[in-house]
Amino acid sequence: MTTNYHIIEKIYESPNSLVYRAILDPDNQTIILKILKENYPTPAELIRYKQEYEITRSLNEEGIIKAYELQRYENSLVMFLEDFGGKSLKSLLSEGQLNLENFLTIAIKTTESLAAIHQANIIHKDINPSNIVYNSQTEELKIIDFGISTSLSQEFITVVPPNQLEGTLAYIAPEQTGRMNREIDYRCDFYSLGVTFYELLTNKLPFATTEPMELVHCHIALQPLPVNELIPDIPNSVSNIISKLLAKTPEERYQSAWGIKADLETCLDELKTLGEISEFPLGNQDIAEKFHIPQKLYGREQEVEQLLTAFEQVSLGKTGMILISGYSGIGKSALVNKIHKPITKQRGRFISGKFDQLQRDIPYSAISQAFQELIRKLLSEPDITLQTWKNKILAALGNNGQIIIDVIPELEKIIGQQPPVEQLGATESQNRFNLFF
Repeated sequence: MTTNYHIIEKIYESPNSLVYRAILDPDNQTIILKILKENYPTPAELIRYKQEYEITRSLNEEGIIKAYELQRYENSLVMFLEDFGGKSLKSLLSEGQLNLENFLTIAIKTTESLAAIHQANIIHKDINPSNIVYNSQTEELKIIDFGISTSLSQEFITVVPPNQLEGTLAYIAPEQTGRMNREIDYRCDFYSLGVTFYELLTNKLPFATTEPMELVHCHIALQPLPVNELIPDIPNSVSNIISKLLAKTPEERYQSAWGIKADLETCLDELKTLGEISEFPLGNQDIAEKFHIPQKLYGREQEVEQLLTAFEQVSLGKTGMILISGYSGIGKSALVNKIHKPITKQRGRFISGKFDQLQRDIPYSAISQAFQELIRKLLSEPDITLQTWKNKILAALGNNGQIIIDVIPELEKIIGQQPPVEQLGATESQNRFNLFF
């Protein structure tokens, strides 16, 4: 079935999609059209777009945008969404700061919508003011954009450069950076909700930096200034709710959207009846709907200390190496991943390789694997950063770059094609290799 429509205006443009307001013919109903930006999207992009439509359509709740239809459009797809006359909270913020009562009303509605999403076993993964739409006349509020949402109860995030992370970097939870040695679950949405509430009240983000790696470090290691220190008129209880949402580990945050809503409603009730909000203990009605085993490493304090000590020494300019051995499944990877956080703090890079029992015939396999990972990360960096690395590598290797390319072929993508090396005897070749590798 093909639906006839004519476009009125473009209302939003993201790196991946275009959003238009249109009118359906012949019934004159206004709708929102969302279309992929690329003229020739990849099969993976089309699959993800279909998944977004299916997730949105499955969430038939008042507080979530309704998806009507998905149609073919030239080489792409267009999604038909409801238009209820709302504006994103981001655009409302640009019109002026919210007063406390309006903030609490919007916060409660947002939390209700998020509760419905979590009730359906969906993790949104991109809660921010641009993805919350509010109609101030009807007081309707809906969460939109399920482009990176997942129906998995937990998801493991691998370490990628900050500019390749899923979600909006200023709002993502520490565990979404992939540098916390833990999986993500629905509680990552609570951290993003905390950043959103922080911005709605202060018109500022908790961390002002726009440099991607610095922002990742802030999410992981730095505590933002409490809201009531930025704006002294904000009651302690409201500030404490936001601080609890912004806890670095999910276990320290709220465990359910209903727990957040209950505390926000207490604040709104007191504000309306008493004209002020008293300080009260948080989370009295916060009961986790699911059993979670804390993702903490136990009984490895001594080994973790050794790793961190070695890392501190290396960051001071020394060279060091630690070898870790143990049976399969004993926790070697979990132990090694424990140093993600301090490495990020020092602006370092984490790469890893593993000696596989099925690859014993391949020399240096784990080391090659680790450096292949590094090169893949470097190739995603801006050209100026890549050129700096190229210059450093060529300065170290001289005309012997081909020796390393033979072991790590991906290196050629950074330093370019290298002249062939002189043929030597077996012992001399081994010595030369040891010198440069």
